[in-house]
This record gives sequence, structure tokens and C-alpha cells, in this order.
Amino acid sequence: MTQAQVLLRGHGISRRWGGLVAVDDVSIALERGSVHAVIGTNGAGKSTLVNVLAGELAPSAGRVELLGQDTTTWSQPRRARAGLGRSYQHTHIFTNFSVLENCRLAAQARAQRAWDWWSDAGRCAASTAAARQAAERAGLGELLQRSAGLLSHGQRRQLEIAMCLAISPQVLLLDEPLAGMGAEETERMLALLAELKPGHAILLVEHDMDAVFRIADRITVMVNGAVIASDTPEAVRANPAVQAAYLGTEA
Repeated sequence: MTQAQVLLRGHGISRRWGGLVAVDDVSIALERGSVHAVIGTNGAGKSTLVNVLAGELAPSAGRVELLGQDTTTWSQPRRARAGLGRSYQHTHIFTNFSVLENCRLAAQARAQRAWDWWSDAGRCAASTAAARQAAERAGLGELLQRSAGLLSHGQRRQLEIAMCLAISPQVLLLDEPLAGMGAEETERMLALLAELKPGHAILLVEHDMDAVFRIADRITVMVNGAVIASDTPEAVRANPAVQAAYLGTEA
């Protein structure tokens, strides 16, 4: 692994609330062209780790580097403008707006023009072009004018990723993007992640183990806030500690 390939790195990340240790000395490196899955039971600390990497939570210890810069004290919007996009366990979209409008709002957040407050946002050619491109890349090109509130569950998850893409990120932090999806929707999402992988570093938090072992290049396993294994899918599947703590006793 070379330094140039690593787009996001967490060094010794810990997050505590009083005596509760949610994340305990976790280090992780995300490379361009790779899907790095983080798995673990509920309460293992996965989402807290994502929130620290994204800038929503400050670490109690450790540091975060984005594109070679120490971003530990940066706000979430600053990290987003620098190239980090994220999705959430529960979809965060504007249901009264169209697919295009949702994506355009995200694009405008990346390139803010506070001095140009009187202009019609819908006439901004750059943000509209970025929004269209993001929606099309996420598989929503035929639904640009559809209200987000009328989308299926799977399409809403696609829209949230499209909104991430609208800010032109290099790193994607995806928190349970397959949650609640049927088989067909899961296949579409996995195809999208495979298409996005070459140009991005992707962190995937997911409970669908079949999907994880199909798409991930590396898997980190967390238990009680700490990492018990971080390796290739084959090595993780064969790890006795992982089998006992998470996957069951059989390989």
C-alpha cells in the first residue's frame, strides 16, 4: 500500500461518552479503487466510527487524514467540500423536491456562492449539470423530474448516493445502503458500487454478509468498539475469532 493510494485514514480513533467506550483505538485506511467493509453486531461502534471519520463527531483520541491533510478538527461541511461524501442508515432526502432538485442542492453546497444570493438557483448551469450527471450515474437518469417522495425504497437509497456524487467526492462513507432492500434492489446497488469503485475509496457499513463478501476488497470486524480482524474477505471468513464473535462457529 502506498501513501498516494490512501485517500482517508483514521489513526488510533477512540470515542468515549463518560465511561462508555464506543470506539476503542481503531485505525483504518481507505484506498482508491477499493471497497472496505466494516462489519459487526449492533452496538459494535461502526456508525460512531463513520461519524468520526465524516466530522459529525470529534474523536476523544486519534486523528483523521483526508487526502493527506490532517482534518481531525475540520467540520463535516469542510470535509465534504474537500472530497468526502456520506450516506446514512436512514435516508436523508427532501421528499417534496424532485430527484434533480435534490441533487442540485447537494451540488450547490459544494460550490457555495454566498455573494450571489439573488440569483435563481435553478438557472445555475454548473450545479444543474453536476446534478444531472450524478443522478444518471446513480441510475436515476430517467427519473429526474419525479418527486423524491414517490420513489421506491431502493431508488431513495440511490438518490442519497447521487446526492453524494453531486459534490464530486473521492471518498464515500456508506452506512447500510442495502438496508430494507429486496433482491433486485440489492443487485442494482451492488452494481452501482462496483461501477463507482475504480474512482473512489469506499467505506461500506453493512449487515448483509452475502453482499459484503461479494463486493468488499477488505473487511474490518468490530466488537465492542474494537477491531478484532482486518483482512481480505477470505482471511476474515476463516478467522476463528470472527467466527466465534460474529459469523458463527463454522467457516
